[in-house]
Amino acid sequence: MSRQLNMTHRIGRILSVYYLATGLGFLLSADFYSKMIATVNSDPILINLSGMVHLFIGITILVHHFKWNSLLRIAVSLSGVMYLLKGASFIVLPKLTLQTGNNPAQIPWLMSFGFIVAALVIGYFSYFGKAAYEE
Repeated sequence: MSRQLNMTHRIGRILSVYYLATGLGFLLSADFYSKMIATVNSDPILINLSGMVHLFIGITILVHHFKWNSLLRIAVSLSGVMYLLKGASFIVLPKLTLQTGNNPAQIPWLMSFGFIVAALVIGYFSYFGKAAYEE
């Protein structure tokens, strides 16, 4: 019988690659992301589409994975919740969401560090954690 990677580890592997790419993007293209974060007059259609994508990603993760009994499961489920909340906020409160671009806490190198740490932790447990396979 073939062994299949369980859902937590499958989603965790996808998230770890995305978080690593995002962290490297913030690190290597800090000027671009600083301008992007500070943009106040974004196209409403792009804000709505971004909200839709985040909402769909969050819902998809949570429909397939709502488990909270290990570090990796918490990280995967929490990522789903965060995507869902970000998507909903972009759709329901777009003007309020755009105002967060002036937040001084949004420092690209610090955000890069956070994404890379999340990628390494989730990636480590997703690729090398125990019970990764279902029979």
